[in-house]
Amino acid sequence: MAEHAIDLSKADFSSGSPEAHLLDALPHPVMKVDPDGNVAFVNVVAEQFFAASAAVILGKPPSDLVAFGSPLVALIDQVQATGASVTEYGVAIGSPRMGERDVDIQVAPIVEEPGAVAVMLQERTIAHKMDRQLTHRGAARSVMGMAAVLAHEIKNPLSGIRGSAQLLEMGVQPEDRHLTRLITEEVDRICKLVDSMEVFSDQRPLEVEPVNIHEVLDHVRRLAGTGVAKDIRLTEEYDPSLPPVPGSRDQLIQVFLNLVKNAAEAVDPEDGEIVISTAYRPGVRLSIPGSSERVSLPLEVCVRDNGPGVPEDLLPHLFDAFVTTKSSGTGLGLALVAKIVGDHGGVIECDSQPRRTVFRVLLPIKRAPIRNPSLGANSAVIGNGSGEQDAK
Repeated sequence: MAEHAIDLSKADFSSGSPEAHLLDALPHPVMKVDPDGNVAFVNVVAEQFFAASAAVILGKPPSDLVAFGSPLVALIDQVQATGASVTEYGVAIGSPRMGERDVDIQVAPIVEEPGAVAVMLQERTIAHKMDRQLTHRGAARSVMGMAAVLAHEIKNPLSGIRGSAQLLEMGVQPEDRHLTRLITEEVDRICKLVDSMEVFSDQRPLEVEPVNIHEVLDHVRRLAGTGVAKDIRLTEEYDPSLPPVPGSRDQLIQVFLNLVKNAAEAVDPEDGEIVISTAYRPGVRLSIPGSSERVSLPLEVCVRDNGPGVPEDLLPHLFDAFVTTKSSGTGLGLALVAKIVGDHGGVIECDSQPRRTVFRVLLPIKRAPIRNPSLGANSAVIGNGSGEQDAK
């Protein structure tokens, strides 16, 4: 185990100091625990992570922030006792206030202040999204090949079966016609299923245009509010400053209408609530397989409900074809959602626990050229809305 020490003995962590600003800029929760075992500093992200303000956190032991017996407290105690840094991966910590989080924990001693330690937490959720988004796309490709075979090999014989059943219906006794009608109804049902799978075999390039994501979500809200979610409270939490998304408006409507419909079917009509939110999340970048290019996915859209949650055993396979929690579902809805999001260059993931299920979609943003005379007449700077710029 490597031993690392952090020299923060001369650092000023008071509000507004350069050191505080520096740690506030980090995308991970950071805190300092003094020799007495109380929290002496937290950055802004740590306040958000623990769902409590600095005024509530400071001066209290870390055990007040997490559940009894949390590994976080044990790791801090270990570093204070041994003076050696520790890093532990995939640790579940939580409390009723913040829920349960899966994090990597790094704890290091602060030199010249015996007993004081620095703690940094790194949520594993985003990393898992990046790992599993290729699995979701792979599942969609598997269904795509199967759909092409089914469309060719099944639909033609089904047409013949349906025609034969209609001919038989004309010659059978009235009391037996329900049997021929049963045949035609079942054939129609199978054809409808195959038609829905044919969507996966559509490999045409996506027709991309700048799409205002809030116009899409407002349209989805109106549709759901007069249909599947008419008796359920729908709440919006939007960041109005978000730039456009490069994509297909109709397909994005299909994605979020499907997610809202699933949420509406999951919640209790008596106290059910669905929250649609948008936010800008800089720093989320996705490596494209076979290329050195990294795509930024800063636009986040969440559909959250207070239903019973997704069964834990289904959660890793939720976006696979034919996986469903509904007794009458086909299991193709979320697989199609994953395909469309993947076609848009994005990532979709689900975090679920009782009374809080969140479907989170991360999408790229429209990169608009900005004139910069210093680069010449044929050059431009491509802005991504986050303050970062790349020369083209």
